[in-house]
Amino acid sequence: MPCVNPFAGINTAQLGAVRLMEVCGTHTMAIARAGIKRILPKDVTLISGPGCPVCVTPPEVIDTILALSSKKGVTIATYGDMLRVPGSRRGDNLARRRALGASVETVFSAMDAVDYAKSFPGREVVFLGIGFETTAPGTAAAILSAHDEGVRNFSVISVLKLVEPALRALAQSEGFNVQGFLCPGHVASVIGEEGFAFLPRDYGLPAVISGFEPQDIILSIRRLLAILETGRPGLENQYSRAVSRDGNPLALAMLHQVFEPRRDIWRGLGAIDGGGLAIRPEYSAADAEKKFYLEISEVTAETPCRCGQVITGRMQPADCPLFGETCVPEDPVGPCMVSSEGACAAAYKYQGI
Repeated sequence: MPCVNPFAGINTAQLGAVRLMEVCGTHTMAIARAGIKRILPKDVTLISGPGCPVCVTPPEVIDTILALSSKKGVTIATYGDMLRVPGSRRGDNLARRRALGASVETVFSAMDAVDYAKSFPGREVVFLGIGFETTAPGTAAAILSAHDEGVRNFSVISVLKLVEPALRALAQSEGFNVQGFLCPGHVASVIGEEGFAFLPRDYGLPAVISGFEPQDIILSIRRLLAILETGRPGLENQYSRAVSRDGNPLALAMLHQVFEPRRDIWRGLGAIDGGGLAIRPEYSAADAEKKFYLEISEVTAETPCRCGQVITGRMQPADCPLFGETCVPEDPVGPCMVSSEGACAAAYKYQGI
C-alpha cells in the first residue's frame, strides 16, 4: 500500500525556506521519537524552542539550590529531571550532593513534598517548583494546603516561568528567524487558546496549538504551512479535545491567588520582565527565597554549554561542538542533554531516526 504524503497540496516551493519552532520540550521528544523531521518537505525545518523547564533554568539558580542542599536540617524535594542538572561547575548536581550526604528526595508532585514535610516535622523541606503554567497550579495547591494545615516546615523555591513573556522576548530578539510556532497543548489547556493569540496579532506569526501524538503534530505542521500559504497569519487550535478558548479557570485562579509575575532569568534569553512567578507576600511563610535569604544573580556565567542557543533556535544540537563528544547523557555538560524533554537528549537518543 503506497504511503500518503501528509503535506500533499502544500506549495512549499512558493513559501521558500521555512523555519517552524516547536515551543514545547514534549513536542521535541515526540518529533524525534517518531522521526517526523524525515518526512518534512525539503525546505521546512523544525527547531526547538524554550519550552523545556529544566533547560531554561540558568546555572546560577542551580548553584543556589546546591548551596541550600548543604545546609543542616534541609531536605530538597524535587522532580527527577532536576537531579542531574549541573550548576556552573560540571558534574556538580543534586545527585552528587545526595551521594555526599545531602538530603535530597525525589517526588512526583508538590503535594508529595507537603506530605514529606508533615512526616518529618524536624526538617525544613524545600520543594523545587519548576515548570510553566502547566505545573504552577499544582505548586500553588501545595502552598495553599501547607498554609491551611499549618505546615511550617514546607517551602518552595519558585523556578516557575510564564511562556508568553519569553516568546515575546524571543520574537523581538536580534536575528530571530522563525516563520511559525507549534504551541504547547498542555500549557494551552490551562491558559486557553487565547493565550497564544498575541503571536499572529502582535508579530504576524502563525501559531497552531498541537497535541502530542505524531498525527497531532503532523496535522499541526500541515496547518501552519497552509496558514503561511494564505499569507494571513492566524491562530488555530488543533488540540480542541483538551484545550478550550478560555482554558482552566479554576487552575488559573489558584495560580493567581498564590503567585505574581516577576522579572526572571531564562537561559538563552536573559532577564525577562514578567517572565517568572514569585510567591505573593501573603504566603511568604512558604517562600524559600525569603526563609533562607537566597539571592540569585542576574549575571550569567560563561559556560561551554550551547543549550541557550539551541532552545532559542540559533543552533541545532548536532552543531554544538560538545554534542556526542564531551557532552553525552551519561556525563552531560548542560541541561538540554539531561532533561527527558531536552533537545540535545532527543537528538542524541534518536539520531538516525
